[in-house]
Amino acid sequence: MADLVERISAAKKQVESLKKQVESAQSSKTADFGGLNSCSKGSIPPLGPTPKPKRTLKGHFGKVYAMQWSGDSTHLVSASQDGKLIVWNGLQQMKTQAIPLRSSWVMTCAFEQSKGNLVACGGLDNLCSIYQLNQPQVMRSYRELAAHDGYLSCCRFVSENQIITSSGDSTCMLWDVESGAMKTTFSDHDGDVMSVSVLPGVDENIFVSGSCDSLAKVWDIRTGKCTMTFRGHESDINSVILFPDAKSFGTGSDDSSCRYFDMRSCAQVSEFRNDIVLCGITSVGFSRSGRILFAGYDDYNCLGWDLLGESTEKVAYVMLGHDNRVSCLGVAPSGEALCTGSWDSMLKIWA
Repeated sequence: MADLVERISAAKKQVESLKKQVESAQSSKTADFGGLNSCSKGSIPPLGPTPKPKRTLKGHFGKVYAMQWSGDSTHLVSASQDGKLIVWNGLQQMKTQAIPLRSSWVMTCAFEQSKGNLVACGGLDNLCSIYQLNQPQVMRSYRELAAHDGYLSCCRFVSENQIITSSGDSTCMLWDVESGAMKTTFSDHDGDVMSVSVLPGVDENIFVSGSCDSLAKVWDIRTGKCTMTFRGHESDINSVILFPDAKSFGTGSDDSSCRYFDMRSCAQVSEFRNDIVLCGITSVGFSRSGRILFAGYDDYNCLGWDLLGESTEKVAYVMLGHDNRVSCLGVAPSGEALCTGSWDSMLKIWA
């Protein structure tokens, strides 16, 4: 027994030594790095004016918790704790479907991107419920995916027949929508997995996850294995979003910072924070070009950070319009609009 304790103690010391070596190697790599601004060739074009609220979508009677745009950049789906999943025509400011949910404790929703005929949602019922939209009135779910042992925190369609879910049970799962069968379990996090991001149109073989263990991980869908782990955040990661080329990603955390990580260098590139902003970040999203990282905050604001800006402490855009926490946001695939959802029960479209 004493021998075992000594071996465990020696292993812990070795792990700490290796961690210090990794940190030293990473800091030496970034010692002379002046940020993305210093890497740009020639002059950086100035940003356009701050986006203005162009549409307000009213229809929910409870806190809006999640939203996602459709692939056509016109429709979007939102989920609220009033027990409704609403599909909107954002351009015309109209509801096209209002789907009653079996459980009002919903935390996430997703829109299938290629054909736009499916939406999904989930929450404290531990289920991922999928609904078909190609019918006049949707009353019942098309599929209910059950295998998670904890709440469903996020779901994203990989294709019309595949969806990825993340859960409070510290795992992510890949599902076959047609059969309702779970295909792969991704388990390497030590805390609740809060968010996943996938870009099937760019690279359908990888996705990124963010967790309450303060780590972000990159996964290979084909093998079911974690290929990279990114450290840096000091608290829960609430949201992750892949960069438009799927070679890097952004994160938002309860430590009041947004961070930008690059997969090719396997390192953090930028950290965006301001001493005035002390609250957590609920959601993040990139502009279509990838230059702006939008973030929703607990203090009712939505901020835009310039990846090519001279300072990572200077906010590029401040978007004021909600009367409560900004709980979710998303940039339309066309890049022409940003939608924010809030606990004030409203969604706003900015352009």
